[in-house]
Amino acid sequence: MQAAWLKDLNETQRAAVQHVDGPLLIIAGAGSGKTRVLTYRMAYLLERGVAPENILAVTFTNKAANEMRERVSALIGPRAQHVWVGTFHSLCVRILRRYADRLGFPNQFLIFDTADQLAAIRAVLKDLNLDPKRFEPRGLLGAVSAAKNNLQEPADYAAQASDYWERIVAQVYEKYQEKLHENGAFDFDDLLLATVKLFRQEADVLNYYRDRFRYLMVDEYQDTNRVQYVLVNMLAEQHRNLCVVGDADQSIYRFRGADIRNILDFERDYPDATVIKLEQNYRSTKRILDAANAVIANNFDRPAKNLWTDNPEGDPLYFYQAMDERGEAGFVADEIRRGMAEEGRQYSDFTILYRTHAQSRTFEEEFIRRGIPYRIVSGIRFYERKEIKDLLAYLRVIYNPLDEFSLRRIINVPRRGIGDVTIGRLDEFAAVNGMPLFQALTDADALAGLSPAAANRVQEFAQLIEEFRAVADDLSLTALAERVLEHSGYLQELHDERSIEAEARVENLREFLSVTRQFEQEQGGGLGEFLEHVALVSDVDAYDADANSVTMMTLHAAKGLEFPVVFLVGMEDGVFPHSRALTEPAELEEERRLCYVGM
Repeated sequence: MQAAWLKDLNETQRAAVQHVDGPLLIIAGAGSGKTRVLTYRMAYLLERGVAPENILAVTFTNKAANEMRERVSALIGPRAQHVWVGTFHSLCVRILRRYADRLGFPNQFLIFDTADQLAAIRAVLKDLNLDPKRFEPRGLLGAVSAAKNNLQEPADYAAQASDYWERIVAQVYEKYQEKLHENGAFDFDDLLLATVKLFRQEADVLNYYRDRFRYLMVDEYQDTNRVQYVLVNMLAEQHRNLCVVGDADQSIYRFRGADIRNILDFERDYPDATVIKLEQNYRSTKRILDAANAVIANNFDRPAKNLWTDNPEGDPLYFYQAMDERGEAGFVADEIRRGMAEEGRQYSDFTILYRTHAQSRTFEEEFIRRGIPYRIVSGIRFYERKEIKDLLAYLRVIYNPLDEFSLRRIINVPRRGIGDVTIGRLDEFAAVNGMPLFQALTDADALAGLSPAAANRVQEFAQLIEEFRAVADDLSLTALAERVLEHSGYLQELHDERSIEAEARVENLREFLSVTRQFEQEQGGGLGEFLEHVALVSDVDAYDADANSVTMMTLHAAKGLEFPVVFLVGMEDGVFPHSRALTEPAELEEERRLCYVGM
């Protein structure tokens, strides 16, 4: 007897749900109901008598896992609670809690967070007598993480290290793992790598889980990296009832190590696989789908697929070409006002999607000027970002050395060996002598209890500020900001970090320099006027983040979401597609996939 809820599905969805044995590739186009298919398939297996503990479903977020479990419970009741549903990391933690001792770790191991990891890296640099200013801990940690996600242990990485940087990473990686072991800890990436290592070393453990997980389902398979790919295939080898769901056209996390070949080569890995394409879209209008299909059709590295829908034609896509980013922001603000006045829309109906967080600045300024409430998802307001606040603090101290709040912010940024103890003694010295903190810095050699080396570092910083002040009146605002970034070592520290996060910070600083140029061209003011302008622009206290507001986010953050009105902004060479993609075909294909996801 067929379960009544199967009638909720279309023909291809039903075929995917009722496919039980053997490998299955579900190519699920955007908005095609893949979450429903996964949950119904799980319920269908349980209805056919498969024991809950024999089913494993892997998702990429805890939210998705919880949603899946709740939906299956709604269909068939409490049996669903015993299915293993979770992220790759939660799966590995459960396994390692039982068997970590086989790898020489306590089963009650610690899991290091980012702060713990960075502390361990700094300890390693100290042990190796390496300067953390030259070898930035975050950059090293990023390189170690990439190695782990590529299934490389320290010896593997060292064997392929081909230049000076990679040889340093290899040394740090080896010592870092020793630190983790000494502390009985795994980091986030280790959870997967250690589980694969456990399976390779301990055949009985691997065989136990291979036998237990007779049916495996993996969501967002296009986003898996090498270690996740190996883990899945190790578990599926015995029963081969592996169902993966994904869409090569939505693979947008290459920068995190995702390998699109995992989904593209599934049929090579499993020649007897059944392939089912979910091509009916329930989310978008015909016009939007036609446009999205036209974009992605330019990619070569993709299986044939064409989304279609029974939805109405919908409104035409609107293309607007602005003279510059301010004109673009003005147009978007005008359209929001028009939509509210003529169509009865709310602020919350509107969403702005951009390629990088740095692009939000122009829209923030325009919305503040017009009184349009907004919120930024997965991001920080432009003038509240750390690197922007750091540079502004330098400019404020140059303008007014009595600004102690700004002075304290930058006294050790970038790191120059002026720690809390030194700052505390400077505070005491200033208080006893009734002088501003900046004057205490210039007189540091007279401070008892401060080592000659510490006093020298303090005076070098004070001299740096005085040099900036001496040229401030002769340089343009932009030239002064550039000089601060170069001569303070701030920009060099970001370049040395060699991480995606550091690259994003550099992009934000470039955007800041475009703000100063624009200010000089349009208002002709100097440093004091600019600081006043910024203080007024960034006064956002009147806005409630939970109120009815326009949403702004990156395209990566928007994946899987939907909104009534969407503005795709900054669609120009060098912005979107990103400058990195203009000379690299694989990067350009990823940019097209990102555009497809946004549409």
